[in-house]
Amino acid sequence: MAARPPRVIVTKIGFDGHDRGSRVISATLRDAGMEVIYTPPWQEIATVVKLATEEDADVIGISSLATDHLIIPQLMDALRNAGLSDVQVIVGGIVPAKDEARLLEAGVARVFHPGAALDDVVTDVIALTAKRRQLQGESA
Repeated sequence: MAARPPRVIVTKIGFDGHDRGSRVISATLRDAGMEVIYTPPWQEIATVVKLATEEDADVIGISSLATDHLIIPQLMDALRNAGLSDVQVIVGGIVPAKDEARLLEAGVARVFHPGAALDDVVTDVIALTAKRRQLQGESA
């Protein structure tokens, strides 16, 4: 039996409403054969955690233009508390180096900056899906 395609939530948390980047990433991942659950902007952490549970997400991609990436460590804590520490989280957008280090320390798998190659995003999401499924004892 073939493994199901990667299932990715693409979202924005906090008050950042600029969604062009998240729409581009969503379309790119869909075109690569992934299942994408796209949310409108302004999501709350609890909503993202609930959606990750309901959708059995492999990866959560968060787009950040402003400083809303600073609340991502709270999302990481909420995922751990919900038993979802295996769900891989990536962040894309304008993230200063000092904040990137903080996100990686909190458990974010990868931070993509403006101009990142879309092929690299696809490759990383595939690899992170395989990592999550290995942690779960599934085949990728």
